[in-house]
Amino acid sequence: MFSTKISSRCKSYIHSFSFVGLFIASLFFATSLTPSLIPRHFVVQGLLSGFSLAVGYGVGVFLVAFWKYLELPLFPQKRKKIAMILLFLASFFLSFGFLWNVVKWQNSIRDLMGMDLVNSANTIYILLVALLFSAFLVAMIRWAWIFLSFLSRYMGRLIPRRIANTIGVFLGIFLLFSLVDNLLMKNLLTVADNTFSQLDSLVEEDIPQPEDSLKSGSKNSLISWEGIGRRGKHFIATGPTKKDISTFTGRFAQEPLRVYAGFNSAETPEARAKLALEELKRISAFDRSILVIAVPTGTGWMQEEGVDPIEYLHDGDTVIVTTQYSYLPSWMTLLIDPDRSIISAKALFNEVYDHWKTLPEDQRPKLYLHGLSLGALGSESSSSLYRMIDDPIDGAMWSGTPFPSEVWKSVTRSRNLGSPEWLPQFEDGSLIRFTGRDNALNIPGAVWGGVRIVYLQYPSDPMVFFSPSLLYKEPDWLQGKRGDDVSPYLDWYPVITFLQVGFDLLTSTSVPAGHGHNYAVENYIESWIEVSHPQKWSSKDVQRLKDLFLEKAKEKEKEKK
Repeated sequence: MFSTKISSRCKSYIHSFSFVGLFIASLFFATSLTPSLIPRHFVVQGLLSGFSLAVGYGVGVFLVAFWKYLELPLFPQKRKKIAMILLFLASFFLSFGFLWNVVKWQNSIRDLMGMDLVNSANTIYILLVALLFSAFLVAMIRWAWIFLSFLSRYMGRLIPRRIANTIGVFLGIFLLFSLVDNLLMKNLLTVADNTFSQLDSLVEEDIPQPEDSLKSGSKNSLISWEGIGRRGKHFIATGPTKKDISTFTGRFAQEPLRVYAGFNSAETPEARAKLALEELKRISAFDRSILVIAVPTGTGWMQEEGVDPIEYLHDGDTVIVTTQYSYLPSWMTLLIDPDRSIISAKALFNEVYDHWKTLPEDQRPKLYLHGLSLGALGSESSSSLYRMIDDPIDGAMWSGTPFPSEVWKSVTRSRNLGSPEWLPQFEDGSLIRFTGRDNALNIPGAVWGGVRIVYLQYPSDPMVFFSPSLLYKEPDWLQGKRGDDVSPYLDWYPVITFLQVGFDLLTSTSVPAGHGHNYAVENYIESWIEVSHPQKWSSKDVQRLKDLFLEKAKEKEKEKK
């Protein structure tokens, strides 16, 4: 008797599922296994496939419910079982076929990026994670549906049934979005930022306060050592010294100057910017030849490979200034509050530029902008062409510019006919040039103008090439010839590619340098040479500098291991 009840409940539970929903879920699951831009660990792939499966099932259930709501003819009852069997078999063989190829697809990216290949056991792990995660999501969706049904039935006592159902659905959606927007999204950034801030302060640093009075955080500095934060301390203390540069070049070098106003150095972005300017004045930074206004990533990190080269290229006659605006990873800040980097970057640029343009042209440093990732978005948006038209900066070098960038979008859309989206050519190349894994800055016949701007981006960087339009439109970067580190098996699928590249954002830096969102020093060196045009550097010297940084990178990897 007891076993009969269990059997009956199991059958009832199985029949409660929509077979149309399961079929569409299998389509979503299968296509989610195809490669995207970044190779995925089996846990990430399992979560992505499980999420895709749940979304597909939801789409299928919605379509069936909408069909019934319109009172369109249903499938004949006599043929329903046959149809269900056929759908089940189609779902099974479709999923099995795609699972069979998942290792080959993932290894197609890993091979291009020089990563270790995965084996067939990976497939089993992916399937287990996907089934567990999708089961959890479907259970949550069912509970939400029960709530909406209750809401509709309650209102159905007062108003017509269909109107009650419609109001119930829209009210449920409204409550969901209100919960996400007001309770989660607006508070998540503050809570996460406070958490990362506490973690930052708990991490013990063995970096001593600098004794050099020209360094930020020293006893003579206007910026306190405690207020700089962990990322700032690392930036101030780890750059090349004049001895390092002179030993490498064989020429006289100056001590490179760096100014960093940490998140806790002042209350507001404007206050941090003013503090940074006063610090620049204190150390006579405007007497140097090169001044770089840099914007860090969301965590406040300044990538060494992105800023150290310009100090070597100009014999230390440089100053780099930046202010911190967050403790969060760039992808998190980008999705929740991307304006943070823009507000901070504008405040710093306005302060520095307004002072810089008051100086005699022949006695002031050349002024450049720089940023990586979210820092590139902020840096790119910090200045206005109309504001600088009478006194422009000298150039900019932006790497991994994220997809919300309006300037990047505008330039990319206006690229020369025949140039791919992942490596555009813009007009005659006198103002803006793009480069990637291979140096593409030496354009035949192109001559630089007074302002030089370089965009460094890799074809496999999801931070650059993610877009909401992936939901419904094949991207241009998949049309025609594709980048050399993009899988030949990568195809566009509505909704699925959007989810895949969205998940890629989370692991975009988990690949070797020169791929994804992990930018390599050799490409930075090539970019800075074009932007800042240093003197006395032969091709052999440039290669020696690349080798120097590559050797440093190998030493860091050994230390990590």
